[in-house]
Amino acid sequence: MSAAAATGRLLPSLPRSAWIVLLSAVTAILWIAFAGQYTLPHDNDAATFETINDIREWIDANRNSNIILVVFVTGIRTLITAIFNVFLAVLQGLTWPGLITITAALGLVIGGLRLAALTGLGVLAFGVLGLWNASVDTLALTFTAVLLSLAIGIPLGIVAGRNDRFLAAIQPILDTMQIMPTFAYLAPFALFFLIGPATAAIVTMIYSVPPAIRITALGIRSVAPATVEAATSMGSTARQLLAKVQLPMARQTIVLGINQTIMMALSMVVITALVDAPGLGKDIIRSFQKNDVGQAFDAGLAIVIMAIILDRLTSRASERVDPARRATRPTPPGQTRRFAIVGLVASIVAVAIGTFVLGGGDFPDEIRFTFRGPVNDVTGWVTFNFYFLTEAIKNGVSYGLLNPLQTILTSAPWWLVVATIGGIAFLLSGLRPAVIAIVCLLVTIRIELWQHSMETLTMVLVATGLTLVIGGAFGVLSARSDRFAAFLRPLLDGAQTLPAFVYLVPAVALFGPTRFTGIVAAIIYAIPPVIRLVEIGIRTVPVAVIEAATAAGSTPRQLLWKVQLPMARPALLVAANQGIILVLAMVVVGGLVGAQALGYDVVAGFARRDFFGEGLAAGIAIVLLGIMLDRITQGAGTRQSTAEARPAVARRGA
Repeated sequence: MSAAAATGRLLPSLPRSAWIVLLSAVTAILWIAFAGQYTLPHDNDAATFETINDIREWIDANRNSNIILVVFVTGIRTLITAIFNVFLAVLQGLTWPGLITITAALGLVIGGLRLAALTGLGVLAFGVLGLWNASVDTLALTFTAVLLSLAIGIPLGIVAGRNDRFLAAIQPILDTMQIMPTFAYLAPFALFFLIGPATAAIVTMIYSVPPAIRITALGIRSVAPATVEAATSMGSTARQLLAKVQLPMARQTIVLGINQTIMMALSMVVITALVDAPGLGKDIIRSFQKNDVGQAFDAGLAIVIMAIILDRLTSRASERVDPARRATRPTPPGQTRRFAIVGLVASIVAVAIGTFVLGGGDFPDEIRFTFRGPVNDVTGWVTFNFYFLTEAIKNGVSYGLLNPLQTILTSAPWWLVVATIGGIAFLLSGLRPAVIAIVCLLVTIRIELWQHSMETLTMVLVATGLTLVIGGAFGVLSARSDRFAAFLRPLLDGAQTLPAFVYLVPAVALFGPTRFTGIVAAIIYAIPPVIRLVEIGIRTVPVAVIEAATAAGSTPRQLLWKVQLPMARPALLVAANQGIILVLAMVVVGGLVGAQALGYDVVAGFARRDFFGEGLAAGIAIVLLGIMLDRITQGAGTRQSTAEARPAVARRGA
């Protein structure tokens, strides 16, 4: 039975909008009657936090004596640290001239002269910015995490691509891993594996392995059934079918999965600076601590360049393994071999020069350049001259939206908030999402983080609302103007490539370290997929429907509000789902720049040992909020699709 049918049987036959109005009215009356009662104020010394701290003390005391901790935890940590050290030693041993030349040679072989120039100059920029060692550390950590992700993700993806039951079993796990904000991974693994590169690689692997599994499974399942049947009928064993048919035909998709894994890993590696991971993330955190936007800009620029280099190399590699693309754009005979020989010779010479002539030294100071001074000057000028505007925006959102909503959620009785959110989930999505939402809220109460969870929920709802309004407007403009869409597309491509930390830089520059800064960064981070989904939803409305509405005399405004937006509602609900999840992830990261509530709790848990229990509990609360919001919005989309499909089935039956 569908969620829509279940909801319809449990409720009298009234329009859903009427039930929502009734629920809102009852909630308002009960809030007026019980405001300030049955609240759950925050307590930094809550028993839950102390219990977690006691567990940490036990683990620390038994780390070298307990057989499980010694064999598994310490063993895994030692192995991953060794892998990281190998990558780091190789990258450092290549020397800076060698690494620049090798990267350019890879670009030459994979994509030609233009890609070679882009990659070579990009790696050179790490040294010019004065961030060579930090960039090499970040690359080594990224490669370690990607190696772990692919070693686990590709085999599991192959199994999931060939076994429906296994795919169905791991889907909820992958969903949970992808909706969990990145902060939530840090504290529990730091508890067992301590801080350092091993923990950073493990949490990055957990964050980046789902796309490797999903996309590999998609590639295996995308192989034409007729091809599989033909190979089977010719006597191929299961192993031969995989090695000779499915993997070769799915390799373009698998390479695309590697690309997505690398991008996800790079995004997470920067955040793992909170667990003392080496690399560019440390430079960004130090800049936030000193409110030095210029230093953050240099490090953020290096991260962007690194993301572009890795993205272009892997994207071009996926194109080269596509047989159809090779047929339409064939490579001249012998060109790849000549490029490979030239690149190999140049790389050997560059490594030899770096090792024997330069002695493998650091990147020379004489050719360094920093944007720190100019960026700080511009930031100061903007802050001084546009203070009235930035303060007006910040105060308008804070006093007009944030403060009233936070007051309502934190002063309302806990049972009223639970009942209201459960009722909204039931009306929008059905019984199961409502039960999940209620359970998530009750567990939040049990771990004694109710008030901070409501404060975080406030920021998420406000940021999501602003994201949907702004992203919806730009999505509509893109759908109705090809020229505007073409202008916006490279900006969206670039924005979706950047790691999350980078979005904090412009937010801090404009608004300083406040909780509103986290909201601004969340909007910037979440808005690209919202724009794309809204545009796709409107553009996929059937042309015949639009022509019929136009012939009936609809104006462009009526066409948008009466036809396109209603018919694009499934895509809009997906946009809302993605916006909520991305906003939640970024609002929590905003704890680094003055955002309050759960994000601050997580950051404080790493900064102070006595706050570790609260930080770990806050990570759990963040996961609960993410699951709750994801299930509500996903269920609403499913219910809407079911409700729209039912009349169509009835018409076909008639």
